[in-house]
Amino acid sequence: MRVCLHVCVLTCTHLRCMLKCQRQGSCSISLGLISPRQVISQNLEPGCWPASPAIFLRPPPWPRGPEITGLTEDEDVQAMLRGSRLLKIRSRTWHKERLYRLQEDGLSVWFERRIRRAASKHIFFVQHIEAVREGHQSEGLRRFGGAFAPACCLTIAFKGRRKNLDLAAPTAEEAQRWVRGLTKLRARLDAMSQRERLDHWIHSYLHRADSDQDSKMSFKEIKSLLRMVNVDMNDMYAYRLFKECDHSNNERLEGAEIEAFLRRLLKRPELEETFRRYSGEDRVLSASELLEFLEDQGEDGATLACAQQLIQTYELNETAKQHELMTLDGFMMYLLSPEGAALNVAHTCVFQDMGQPLAHYFISSSHNTYLTDSQIGGTSSTEAYIRAFAQGCRCVELDCWEGPGGEPVIYHGHTFTSKILFRDVIQAVRDHAFTSSPYPVILSIENHCGLEQQAVMARHLRSILGDMLVTQALDSQNPEELPSPEQLKGRVLVKGKKLPATRSEDGRILSDREEEEEEEEEAEEALEAAEQRRRAKQISPELSALAVYCCATRLRTLEPSPGPSQSCKVGSLSERKARKFTREAGTSFVRHNTQQLTRVYPLGLRMNSANYNPQEMWNSGCQLVALNFQTPGYEMDLNTGRFLINGQCGYVLKPASLRQPNTTFDPECPGPPRTTLTVQVLTAQQLPKLNVEKPNSIVDPLVRVEIHGVPEDCAQKETDYVLNNGFNPCWKQTLQFQLRAPELGLVRFVVEDYDAASPNDFVGQFTLPLSSLKQGYRHIHLLSKDGASLSPATLFVHIRIQNS
Repeated sequence: MRVCLHVCVLTCTHLRCMLKCQRQGSCSISLGLISPRQVISQNLEPGCWPASPAIFLRPPPWPRGPEITGLTEDEDVQAMLRGSRLLKIRSRTWHKERLYRLQEDGLSVWFERRIRRAASKHIFFVQHIEAVREGHQSEGLRRFGGAFAPACCLTIAFKGRRKNLDLAAPTAEEAQRWVRGLTKLRARLDAMSQRERLDHWIHSYLHRADSDQDSKMSFKEIKSLLRMVNVDMNDMYAYRLFKECDHSNNERLEGAEIEAFLRRLLKRPELEETFRRYSGEDRVLSASELLEFLEDQGEDGATLACAQQLIQTYELNETAKQHELMTLDGFMMYLLSPEGAALNVAHTCVFQDMGQPLAHYFISSSHNTYLTDSQIGGTSSTEAYIRAFAQGCRCVELDCWEGPGGEPVIYHGHTFTSKILFRDVIQAVRDHAFTSSPYPVILSIENHCGLEQQAVMARHLRSILGDMLVTQALDSQNPEELPSPEQLKGRVLVKGKKLPATRSEDGRILSDREEEEEEEEEAEEALEAAEQRRRAKQISPELSALAVYCCATRLRTLEPSPGPSQSCKVGSLSERKARKFTREAGTSFVRHNTQQLTRVYPLGLRMNSANYNPQEMWNSGCQLVALNFQTPGYEMDLNTGRFLINGQCGYVLKPASLRQPNTTFDPECPGPPRTTLTVQVLTAQQLPKLNVEKPNSIVDPLVRVEIHGVPEDCAQKETDYVLNNGFNPCWKQTLQFQLRAPELGLVRFVVEDYDAASPNDFVGQFTLPLSSLKQGYRHIHLLSKDGASLSPATLFVHIRIQNS
């Protein structure tokens, strides 16, 4: 029996890793007794990029940005490509006209300044945009945009510390075009697969390296391309690759020759090796072979149906897909997808029990939230609150002081920081608190106002927040019991001082400010009572009434107070005091935090708004570990990593050992090692250049893996550095760690540029909880210092976790 098979697949002619195409009627392929698997495997080239209707590795002319993003015909994007003259607004008198134009890459915007600078200074990238707001929806436009109709105004808010861009267009329609266009481009960028991002990335460099824009590449231009993508290749080796692809022998690469060069450049030998281990010589995976790989990866609940679904999702070769086979290209697509990433994709949505008391959760918390810079002379802004909420923060701080005209203000008292109105901050809370998370927000009020302005604060809270504000206990039968995040969805809690509610038998006033045990000496007792009464007189009844579940108190002792439950009291202490409690009474501090909320704040001596290590406080179960969100660094990386899971909702359920009232857990004595983490650092891909102004500056990357947890678990180990290669460095080095409390551990992957004469330069990082780290071959998608994606930069590692 002979089988006659006619294969016709519509693809671009430059892609050669599809099945070889024969036009129906022009010929037929006599294959004899051969399976579809053999047909597919015999027509694949190893290590090729996927042949798909997508735009991977197109030959010149280089595709325009909207073509890459799939928005070629979009009218808004076309208008942005033509450019618009928009007014940039900084103050009531500073309005400067600028020409803004979308670049041909489709993902960056060029703008013209009066004073010319280097070209790179004239560009901002779509991927760095946090939000695009219409009308007067920024602090700047509310203050300075009164002369412009709201319909003509827009605000571009950026990630990290970059200031907002407030703009006014000549017409409402032109403003809308930019709002709609940027929104579409951001949505398309978010929807791009890692492979599409890589294609866009390489084509943008091809366009820049083609100096005469003739869609051909000389060897000099190829060398320029290599330096741009962060690789310093030996001239002889680079020229040999160049000549291997120069089939026309004219010292120019064009069309399919450029494609062949890129295929060699972008090859992933380590992936091919893993793929062949499971596929065998025919270079395709059946569903059962893919299942074997998934089981070796440690995928929980992997089934044949799961493997078949992965093939349907990630395989690009339609013929392979029809026969439930996966090619190397489909395998790479899978490993570069969120399902193939180091972070457990099941943990990226809300997956934890949200019905437990508030004290059972770590809660993302900010210190001096109003500041955009240091606490000495920095700027205060409502935008800082909006940015904190966008990052999932659920507890923000308001330092309230007497203001002119009877209106309280917020700033860092007795410093040169600027002031903002309390009222404006509460409006920002109303408008932005629940854009990223539905779970409750806590307003931590540090009150320095007199009684009259405290009453004004209470009125603003009630009138602006309305039903959002919690003004009475949800359960009148058990008013002292803390509710759950689920019960408090969409609600705002006030953490503030509380007026005395009861009197003891001897008539002494008891309030939430009394934490110490009763003293035996009557003189000290009398002095304490007098102090309580003095403080009570300073608290407005209107503001006191709003402190329902978060009654502020200073935590001076861990001894339980006599009388009714203290669950609604929130202890507040400095980082130094928290460390002292952990050292001297570890288990008692943990037990305290199973019942009550504790807020930890940085020492006042941190004048530059530096942060402390939050892991030390989480180890003892402290819930509200407040950090300066405006200050990037490893401390904020840890905070981002801690709250990366559970839908980034700002609430993470504490481990069981930190929730049980009678727990014996002590972070200083966690017991013997229980878990072994083995990380094999294999390769990295497309690391960013640190100095784009110097073409010959190439990174010498090394990888450091850090464990942050209880003191005995904290460790860091690093690989050797790879000389002059940020494009595809290879290490294949193994790092191993022993952990005693793995449920508290965070794993931080850091890439640095080695420097023998000075401290290494930061390249990128990614931090996540050990409990959310997946085993097997995984890609780690790197982030910048301020948390922005460095796509397509990745690390490729193998993870193994063994529990004893």
